[in-house]
Amino acid sequence: MNATKYYIAVISAFTIWGFFSVVLKSLDDFTAFDILSYRSVLSAAIMMVITLLLRPKALKKNVSLFKSFESKIQYRILWINMLSGLFLALNWYIFIYVMNNVSVSATSLAYLICPILTMVLAFIILKEKLFKLQWFSVALSFLGCLLLSLGNFMDLFYSMIIAFSYAIYLILQRKNQEMDRFVVLTFQISFAVILLFPFFMTYDFNTEKTTFFYSMILLIAVVFTIIPMYLNIYALKGLPSSVVGVFIYLNPIINFFLAIFYFKEEITLMQGLSYVLIIISIIIFNIPALKHRIHRRRAAHIQ
Repeated sequence: MNATKYYIAVISAFTIWGFFSVVLKSLDDFTAFDILSYRSVLSAAIMMVITLLLRPKALKKNVSLFKSFESKIQYRILWINMLSGLFLALNWYIFIYVMNNVSVSATSLAYLICPILTMVLAFIILKEKLFKLQWFSVALSFLGCLLLSLGNFMDLFYSMIIAFSYAIYLILQRKNQEMDRFVVLTFQISFAVILLFPFFMTYDFNTEKTTFFYSMILLIAVVFTIIPMYLNIYALKGLPSSVVGVFIYLNPIINFFLAIFYFKEEITLMQGLSYVLIIISIIIFNIPALKHRIHRRRAAHIQ
């Protein structure tokens, strides 16, 4: 199987998410919950419109496909996608809670911890194989995260919760391969919005919304939600969860460089060392896969 397109998909997804902070920074006048609520509802609405009006044949085909499965498989598909929506909702809500009530650094740390959890959970739950060199990269990235969390235990605790919810979501997608990826994502995001709806109803939306706010939310919904999430679950169709998980590091690494060169923030020596360790761990983790692909190409060329 040619995995290049899946690598392109996962790299594109987390690269896009890496630049999310640039857009979010322009919405400083609005609360995080304002952004979350409008983003999630608009994303679900857009995907529903696309699925119902622009892709009716794909929807009809997938409904027929679902009906053709035996009841055991149907229940499994439903449960996996409902759980996926639940963990998406949990991830979004806890992320916003931590950002508003704990610290922004805790949410950033979550993106660094998530790949480690994903790799370990994929090994435990899905029995995905990890080479010794990859285990070394896990340890190295864990060390980098540990250095970043020194003196901030509560940040580490909340980061673990955020990271765990998204790691479980990634793991679930590896067992969610039967249906069309866009239809599946539409169901998941719509279900997540339904679960979050009680919080939307009880929240006091005081800040006056501007045309700029709505245009940025539209950009966030399409470019920073629908497209990267679709690319993410598409990549999981052809790549192990552990491999997809490690590319999550692209997000905080891009944020790190944006903080230095775009937002002109001061970075400590400890932070710099931590990110260097994490970058090295990504390179080390992908060495076995790169060697395997080189050997396959050589073998194919000899034949």
